Parts: sequence; structure tokens; C-alpha cells
Amino acid sequence: MVYGYIRQLYGLNSLAEQQRDILSFSLANDIQIDKEVVEYSNRPLKIEERKEFEEFLRSLCEGDSIVVPTLSVLSQSAEELIKLINCSLSKEVTMYVVSPRRVINKTTKIIDLFPLINDLREAEASKSTQIGRPKGSRSSSKFDKFKARIMEGLKEGKSVSAIARELEVSRSSLKDYIESRNLRELVEGSWLEADLPGGMKESEDRVLICPLEKNKLNNEVL
Repeated sequence: MVYGYIRQLYGLNSLAEQQRDILSFSLANDIQIDKEVVEYSNRPLKIEERKEFEEFLRSLCEGDSIVVPTLSVLSQSAEELIKLINCSLSKEVTMYVVSPRRVINKTTKIIDLFPLINDLREAEASKSTQIGRPKGSRSSSKFDKFKARIMEGLKEGKSVSAIARELEVSRSSLKDYIESRNLRELVEGSWLEADLPGGMKESEDRVLICPLEKNKLNNEVL
């Protein structure tokens, strides 16, 4: 199984940009993405707080592959990233990094990854001394907790006005939110179904993993 993994988090490229990077990389390298996974939250979380992400890691099997736009998409902490890489190597999972281009597998030596890890450490140090909001980051929005429902509505072809009525919010504010987050681009790329898992309550701080198998309908028919 080959997974394409993207993550929404302040300081990272938009989901649409990450999506384009992975698709371009997979096409150039003749890699077929079997399942796409999207994770999003409104604030940085420690790895132990990303429960759904941990479950995704545990579900990986020998021979599986993950394609990521950058290593920082997995974690912006150098120490956590080392743990994640060790985890994938121990499970004999191959990791393809789009930028800088790198293949991490069981033949990879950790020492070869030191330059990438050091770059991440330097970025961490820079953020710790930065005053104010990082350049390019977005402030949280009252619509973030409705993001899954908004994307589902767009995927179903509903108008912004119809979605706004369902959520009982301002149409113009919702329209601005959709445009600022590039939600239409993401939905039109058919990367995910934004259904909330059964019983899950909407929460601004919740991490949501949304997988979508491209051949889901075909498999159900078979």
C-alpha cells in the first residue's frame, strides 16, 4: 500500500500545495498512490497527542510506502522526527520525501539524514526566538471546527449559501474562509472524504485523519 500524506498546520504549505507536490512527484517517479491521508489541527500537538496519527503508524505493514511533501509535515520537532523515522525503518516501511528528494528505507543510514535533521533543529531554534506570528501563518478561525462539514458540503456540490445556512453562519465570512484555505482546490482534487468518524464531536483542537481509497466504489462492487 502506498500512502500520500499531507497535513494542515500553521507554518506549512497549504493542503492544496502539498497535494500538488505529491501528485507531481508520484507522476514523475511512476508511483501509484493507493490511499491519501490528511491530518489537520489548529495548533501544534506532541506526537503522543496525535492519537489518530499514531493509529495510522501502527497500521503500516512491511512493504508499505509513504509519500510526504517534506519531513516537517510529519513533525516539526527534530526529536520526534527521529522517532518517526526509526518507527518506519523498524517496520520496513519506505518513505519518499518530495523536498528535498530523498528515499528513506531499511538501507538508509541515520547519519545520512543528519543534514535534514539539523535543518529542522535550526528552524526550531529560529521559531523559539521569533517575536510575533510566523510569516505566512494563519490565525485560527471560528470556522475551523466546521472544516470537515464544509468540505463535505463542497464535495456534494452545495453552494456556499446552502452550507452557511446549515451552519447558521455568515455567507460572506464563510466564503472568505473557503478561499483563504483553498478548500475548493483540495476538494476538487478528490483527495479525501471529510466525513467525521462515527461518534466524533467537532473540536477545534482535534486531529482528523481522513483516508480515501481511490478504488473504494470498485472494491465495494467486487
